Amino acid sequence: MNRQMLQRKITDALNALSSKKPAKYAMYLTAIIVFLVLILVPPILGIMIKWGSLQQVIDQPQLISRALGAVANSFAIALFVSALDVIAGIPMAWLITRGKSKWLSVLDTLADIPFIVPTAALGYSLLLFWNAPEGVSALFGGSLVSTGWLLVILLHFTFSYPVVVRVLVGALLDYKREYEQASRTLGAVPFMAFRTVTSPILKPSLIAAFILSFARSLSETGATFIVAGVFENGPVFIQNMKNDFSSGLVTQTAYEGATVFASVILIAISCTIFALIRIFGSKLKLPFKGIWPNVERKLSYSKAVNSRNTITLIVFVTIVLIPALFVALPAFEAVFTDTLPAAFSGSGVWSDFWQSLLLSYGLGAIVTVLGLIMGLPMAILIARKKFGKSIAALLDILVNIPLIVPSIALGVSLKFFWKESLPFIPEMLLLIFAHLAITYPYIVKAMAAAFERISMDMEEAARTLGAKPFSLFTTIIMPLTKYSILSGAIMVFTRSVSETGATLAVTNLRTAPVVIVEWVKGTVHATSLEIGLGCGLLVLLSFLILFALRLLTRGKGRY
Repeated sequence: MNRQMLQRKITDALNALSSKKPAKYAMYLTAIIVFLVLILVPPILGIMIKWGSLQQVIDQPQLISRALGAVANSFAIALFVSALDVIAGIPMAWLITRGKSKWLSVLDTLADIPFIVPTAALGYSLLLFWNAPEGVSALFGGSLVSTGWLLVILLHFTFSYPVVVRVLVGALLDYKREYEQASRTLGAVPFMAFRTVTSPILKPSLIAAFILSFARSLSETGATFIVAGVFENGPVFIQNMKNDFSSGLVTQTAYEGATVFASVILIAISCTIFALIRIFGSKLKLPFKGIWPNVERKLSYSKAVNSRNTITLIVFVTIVLIPALFVALPAFEAVFTDTLPAAFSGSGVWSDFWQSLLLSYGLGAIVTVLGLIMGLPMAILIARKKFGKSIAALLDILVNIPLIVPSIALGVSLKFFWKESLPFIPEMLLLIFAHLAITYPYIVKAMAAAFERISMDMEEAARTLGAKPFSLFTTIIMPLTKYSILSGAIMVFTRSVSETGATLAVTNLRTAPVVIVEWVKGTVHATSLEIGLGCGLLVLLSFLILFALRLLTRGKGRY
């Protein structure tokens, strides 16, 4: 039996299986059950188990006021940063996908760099760049940006901006440019074509990008704690309560009650916001009316386009890229010292570093593959509303919950749940579950938004012509969404590689970000050259992996 005959038999078997309703619904039900059992229920139960400790918070009005103020700060910053991300991300995604420079593939990869840098190292990097004398502050004779809310906003913009760009790049690469070209032949200038043709098609991806950025801002803990100073948002409040408990300033019950209270408020309000976005987002009418043709024409001129691209690159380089990589500057110094030979020989602190690096990338690969397998049917359920609109809307909201819970609180609750349920669960499996819970929403949201962009008429036409469900997916849906699926996979991989808080909470295994956190905080003694070189190696290796992935999947200059 030759290869083609074997492939044909496998395809026929899968087509026959996919045509059976019991098999399809069994797959969807399995996806829901796996999501509930592995992703949603454990962290929620981990919080609810400590519900009785809430009384300690209720009896302290000052603590309630402090917690509510911190939660309000979380939502204010998350909403502002998410809106800013979308506004700044659209021109960057457009430049990457519509530009003509041969360096755009490099720019595309550079846009992921802040997402790769471990969050603790990212916070430390921005603190050095904006606040320390050796950073940009040296040009102004003092600290340019003090610790507090403004530095928190800069930090959150830095690590959430790549998420928005990645979603929008996938969306722009997925849909057919013939629609734009048709509008141009009918006399529409480029800006008008974007407003009237492209923006309605991209609406699901714009909403998905906003939600992912919003949830990412709400959940970040470690890096925010580094740059916040006396400022508190929800995660910083939880971290401060944990530190107060470790110092003996508050009781364990008060600490647990405050953690539960802040987490429950974050989840409740976030679910409400997501529900409102789900309800009113679908009713949002694009294109917006009331745009002046003369203004649109001026914005479409090459001079305006060049100015827009220049501003986009300046914002990206000065606000995102350089601050994110500033911590790696000592790596260049290390090249000319004994630090580099010591690193490659594995002596001293470097032995643990290389082991942690293998663990990080191996874990990232496992979580990415599992996320794709588990997330695909869930994305179809949400996008195609297989069980009805209400169930799809509910699943869409529930998928976001693991993103909302601060990573430290998520890790603690997961460890408590799984250690109580399965005391002998392997540490590696516990770590995989934690990273799956954190990254699962990224792949689901990216794929669901891509599926929603595909017209149902196209699928119905294929079915009318006799296409079976499996062939329909592989020949129509997959080619039209492969860039978004790749974008989702990249987000999962980079998010897993950079995660710190949950990893510290659930296991004693040390990934590369954990090792770097230990170096930065002084838990393990490391020089500034070693810290810089460690961060530089992690960023460089992640960059090379992502760049190689794009080279393998592009083909003639595209993904």
